[in-house]
Amino acid sequence: MPSTTRINHHDTGYKELFSHPEFVQQLLEGFTPPEISGLMDFRTLKNHSGNYITPLFEEKFEDVVWSVEVTWDGATQRVFLYLLLEFQSTVDHAMPIRLMHYVACFYDHLLKTKQAHPGQGLPPIFPVVLYNGAKPWRAKQDIYDMIAPEPPEFLRAYQPHIRYYLVDEARYTDEQLGLVESPLSGVFGIEKASKKHEGFQKAVDRIVAIIQADPHKHRIDKIVTRWLKRHLQRLGADVDLDRLNSLLEEKDMLAENLESWAKQEQQRGRHEGVEAMLRKQINLKFGELPEWADQRLKNATDEQLDEWVMQILSADSLTALLGEQ
Repeated sequence: MPSTTRINHHDTGYKELFSHPEFVQQLLEGFTPPEISGLMDFRTLKNHSGNYITPLFEEKFEDVVWSVEVTWDGATQRVFLYLLLEFQSTVDHAMPIRLMHYVACFYDHLLKTKQAHPGQGLPPIFPVVLYNGAKPWRAKQDIYDMIAPEPPEFLRAYQPHIRYYLVDEARYTDEQLGLVESPLSGVFGIEKASKKHEGFQKAVDRIVAIIQADPHKHRIDKIVTRWLKRHLQRLGADVDLDRLNSLLEEKDMLAENLESWAKQEQQRGRHEGVEAMLRKQINLKFGELPEWADQRLKNATDEQLDEWVMQILSADSLTALLGEQ
């Protein structure tokens, strides 16, 4: 399926994370029902990501396809794991329709490439949607539930059914993530901390400790460090990314950079708050801002804003407050 991202959507780095079998296993073992993941032999994971989808939808997406052997009732069968990485800011209520289309296209690919035969049956698929938006995911998880009103009983058997398993990343509490000691859990923790810029260093310290205890720590360190660099770049963090090549080896340097960034974010927040307050005061006293005054406020330093806040009560005109045009 296409290795594309949504329009106006930054590269999250998750596509690369889930190109490694360890992170696929961590997602399934840590965040999906144990009655499903417990049947899987993760030693048999095989990557099938490719270009399977026809352009029915204008939206672009990130997805990964793996297969794994699953044993139940004494029989072993390969199950395909369809991972859809949904990182847009708004909830897509058409997700069940999209999933139905994607799965149908993937089955069509298996038939055309003779990896499956209609007379012998199709292999099962386990669709997982990983979402990291701030708003809770409220889209239906089965396309049948989108049919409204519910059809009469004699028609229900003829309606489509396809359900995906949702991993709504932001809904996990810090306590819940703390019960899952995996690098992926650490990644989720950093994502959560990033949204408020609070506890970011604590989240980084946690993932460093998890990596340090991993038997394959050097490999995991490289993978997570690459993801973190992309993540910090996406956040616009003032961090020396060129020097960051290992979380384990450069954690002290990163801590210094993160502390500096946190102070800058705090100062930026104060600046924006003072500017917003001053705009309201000006609007109340002098009416709508002309363009020249709007630009002056946008370009003002902290000191200028503080001075204008002190002077606005006594100023008898906008020019007297902000200076000549």
